[in-house]
Amino acid sequence: MKLQYSGQERIAAGADTVWAFVNDPDKIGHCLPEVISVSVHDPTHFDAVVRVGVGPVRGKFTFKFELQPDAAARRMVMKISGGGLGSALDLTAGADLVSTGERETLLDWSGEAVMRGPVAAVGGRVLDAQAQKLSAQTFANVRDRLSHDGS
Repeated sequence: MKLQYSGQERIAAGADTVWAFVNDPDKIGHCLPEVISVSVHDPTHFDAVVRVGVGPVRGKFTFKFELQPDAAARRMVMKISGGGLGSALDLTAGADLVSTGERETLLDWSGEAVMRGPVAAVGGRVLDAQAQKLSAQTFANVRDRLSHDGS
């Protein structure tokens, strides 16, 4: 099952601050909803264990992340793969940083996911709504962390 989603977050921080944050695997990893642990391997690779619940399918999923920054375009792409409970997920998410002022940045994001296994069998609407919610929550967490502590 293939899903597509997108959204925007206005962040009360300058583009340089936001760019540094989204390029930090530990910081971006801890913005995932229901994150249990983050293991950073190098500046562009990390693993995360998260709690996932979609309909009757609930448990821990392990994901591998690869950050693909394009500094010139102020665009971050994340390649994510992994799964759990016999289900698998491949996700590509991209975010464009647009400066809207000295202390504000627009994070314009989109993603495409392919899911297989019991999670995909839950049903299109439930799965699509959950994927949109999880993606939106991750980027909202980036906004909240930058807006509150500027780190």
